[in-house]
This record gives sequence, structure tokens and C-alpha cells, in this order.
Amino acid sequence: MDAKQAIIDGKTTLGIEFGSTRIKAVLIGEDFKPLANGKHSWENRLENGIWTYSLDDIWNGLQDCYADLAKDVQAQYGVTLTTVGAIGFSAMMHGYMVFNDNDELMVPFRTWRNTITEEASEKLTKLFNFHIPQRWSVAHLYQSILNGEDHVKDIKYLSTLAGYVHWRLTGVKAVGIGEASGMFPIDPEKNDYDEGMLKKFDDAVAGKGFGFKLRDILPKVLVAGEDAGTLTDEGAKLLDPSGNLKAGIPLCPAEGDAGTGMTATNAVAVRTGNVSAGTSCFAMVVLEKNLNNVYDELDMVTTPTGKPVAMVHCNNCTSDLNAWVGLFDEVIKLAGGSIDMQELYHRLFAEALKGEADCGGVLAYNYLSGEHITHMEEGRPLVVRTPDAKFTLANFMRTTLFTALGALKTGMNILIRKENVQVDKIMGHGGWFNAKGSGQQIMAAALGVPVAVMETAGEGGPWGEAILASYMINKNDGETLEDFLANRVFKGAEGESMNPDAKDVAGFDKFLERYTAGLAIERAAIDALK
Repeated sequence: MDAKQAIIDGKTTLGIEFGSTRIKAVLIGEDFKPLANGKHSWENRLENGIWTYSLDDIWNGLQDCYADLAKDVQAQYGVTLTTVGAIGFSAMMHGYMVFNDNDELMVPFRTWRNTITEEASEKLTKLFNFHIPQRWSVAHLYQSILNGEDHVKDIKYLSTLAGYVHWRLTGVKAVGIGEASGMFPIDPEKNDYDEGMLKKFDDAVAGKGFGFKLRDILPKVLVAGEDAGTLTDEGAKLLDPSGNLKAGIPLCPAEGDAGTGMTATNAVAVRTGNVSAGTSCFAMVVLEKNLNNVYDELDMVTTPTGKPVAMVHCNNCTSDLNAWVGLFDEVIKLAGGSIDMQELYHRLFAEALKGEADCGGVLAYNYLSGEHITHMEEGRPLVVRTPDAKFTLANFMRTTLFTALGALKTGMNILIRKENVQVDKIMGHGGWFNAKGSGQQIMAAALGVPVAVMETAGEGGPWGEAILASYMINKNDGETLEDFLANRVFKGAEGESMNPDAKDVAGFDKFLERYTAGLAIERAAIDALK
């Protein structure tokens, strides 16, 4: 009854996130616990060499997701959802959506997945002395300029997916600072785009006759807790065509999936971080200050409050592991047996803990696709060993798990060993940690820092965005997001932390030496097996 009354009174907040394969909505109460959920499955498509989603995909998907949420509210509580306390939208970061004077999308939405901006990425990185990944919005813009694309001269607004949805629902052209940091570099002292780099960009294109300065076409930057507008009458009908949802609901700044992931794992304070491990993996560490040098292996973004964050993003993690587990399942069936797949995963992860610390001389690469961290444009999964290597199941499984984190460790070593970044704790989330304890122990060995896992991490990005919406309307005067999360959202829910075992850390370091030296084998396999 308390939950029902909270929904009726609008003492709730709603987070909706556009992921790569699903749009998800989470409605939470004042205790931050989920009350209802909605979802919609969608897929990007390759059209004329561009990975994209159409505007119909976006709006039909959002409306279906919201309708699914409203249906869940009705089924659970017998209430028609008409209002909430606040709403927040988030989405996969980066990409390119550009609009003209008539607010028309001029070219199909170019998502983060497109790797068509290599020339722009390299030139901007050199111009700014700041790493600009291919997927960033400014890289897409500059590549369009280098390509001589006709639409550029008519650009009036450049946005991301989250920023676009927020704009259409509120009329406000603004994004959260974490989302903005995936569009253009941020000055952490001013919580705004870097003025010096804006000028360098404008100077670089000055002779091309464009009628805009870069700042003029970018969304305004907002930090967590700031007012980002309200749901208009038109926006309410666009989100909920049934007409039940009322206008006037405040919206928090639209964020990227990196920012919502940090929020959902309580990893927004300095010297904390989070690691997501599944099909791909990434680690983010909140820095005390900017890095001293520029690295192609590291992306620089920010927390939702503007603190600098270094990100290590790897294309490959568990796909090759999954293939091997599937093969072992076939062997079991061939022998007339059967086993639950989750149980098989748990047993194989546990077996890996029995292996020799450095995997006994066995080496593998899990590269199903290319891996930019190690400069491989394609992937060739392989296993290799010397004749005297100790090829046991335990060593093989340990190798398979270690190599899944090899590229991640390569990037993290730059942070910790070259830049002397201090990390107190990493929060883990993703399918890797379903193998309770063992996955956590391997990750702690790889990163060399304590790794904690919280139950709430499974709620994911839309829950994190709902938390940011709650922060905007429920924070006390002077209460930081860090304090709000630590003292209210996650109080008493620190998660189970596991310290790295010194023997495991030394073993992983030795394995990584073999892994780094053996990259020539991976290169040869790519060149030989076309």
C-alpha cells in the first residue's frame, strides 16, 4: 500500500536508458528500490555502411518501453501511472545526430559503433594533445568536414541520442557533464567544454565558410542535481501517446551509460572505480587530477558531477570463454551426461582457482574481434603452449579467464604504474561476477586492488539514472552526489569486498609478460588466416 500511495502521489523517480539491444525503464520509490520495470528490445542496423537506429526506432521503442512500465504499474498496484517526481534519460554515449534550422535530422544517426573516423580521431588527438576516440561526437563532426559532406554547413545543433530525446521532451538543449565528456573534452575546473580546445577546433575549420562556432551547436553542460527542464505537453504525448501522463514533470540532466554505471555502483568518488565484465569489458577510475600524458589506450570522461575519469574499454571479454564452456558441455553430452550451464560455469571458474598462479606456461588470446588496446584490427582466438607447459584443465581455465582480462590489465597498468593513480576499491558488475567469489578473485588478481560486488549493481543503468533524478529533487542543501549515494542510497550496502591475493597478483603479472610477448603470435595469425 505504501508503494501504491507513493506512485499515486508522484513520490517516485523514473530512469529510462537506451542500451545497444534494449531500452529499459525503472521506477523507484523514496527508498530507491525498484517498484516497476519496462523494456523494449531493438537492434541497430547497417545501412550504407553506417550503424544506425531510425527516428521511428527511437520513438516507437521509447513509447513501447514506457507502455510496458505503465502496464507493470497497473498489474502490480492497480494504478494508472499519471505522474512521477522526476524523470531522467540516459543512453549509450557518443555518436552523431545533427539538425538544421527546421530541427530536421540531416543524416542518419551515426552510433558509437561506427569506426569511420580514424583520420579525424588522429588529427584531433594531435591538435588537442588529448585523446579523441573515433566514437566521440566531435570526431564524427570533423570527419564529416574532412569528407566534404554537404550537410555540415547547415548544422544548427549537434547532439547525442540521450540529448536528442531530452530536447524533444523538454525543449532544452542540454546534457549531463558525463554525457558531454563523450562529445568534446571537458575542463574539470569549470565543468564546461574546454575553451582552448574549442578555439583550436574553430581555428582549424575557419577557412571552410561554416556559419557556426563549435560551442554554438553543442548542448549546454549541466552537472548532476541541476534543473534540466520540465516535460512539455508535446513531450508528455510523445512519451505516452495514451494521454495518461501529465506534463510539468521535472527532468534531470541526460547522462551517458558510463555515468549511470558509476552511479549504480557507487563509484563516483575519487580513488574509486567500477569494472563491467561481460561480452566486452571496461574499467573506469575517478581521478584526483588529470593525467600527465596522453594515451591512445585510455579515454578521458567525467563523473555526473564533473570529476575526471579514465576509462579502459576492451572489445573482447567472455565470448571466447563462452565458446569453450559450450564445447565442454558438448563433451559432457557426448559421454551421456548433462549439467546445468550455470553450474558448469561455476565449476569451471572454481577449477581455475586450482591452477598454477601463472597458468603453468599456457597462453591464449580471446580476440573474437579486433582489440585497440593491443593494436589488433581483427581477432583470431587461439591457444598456444610450449611442449613443457603443464596443460591441465585448471591451468587451461585459469588461462582462459586471465586472457579475458589481458587487454584490460594492459590499459590499467598505464594508469597505475605509469601515472601512479591510486585506487582504493573497484566495484564489479556484469555476467563475469555471476560465478560468486571466483570471478571476483580473478578480477582482484588482474587489477591488483580490492574488488567489491553489490546486489544493486545488477539493476544497471536505468536504475542509476533514476537515482540521479531522485538526487535532483531530494538532495539537501549542500549535499553532494557522493554523500547522497554513500549515506542514503547505499548505506549499509557496501557489498562483499575481496582483497587481491599476493600470489595471484604475481602470477597474473608473469602471465601478462607472456601475453605481451606473444602478441606477435596473434599478429601472425591475423595476417595468415584471412
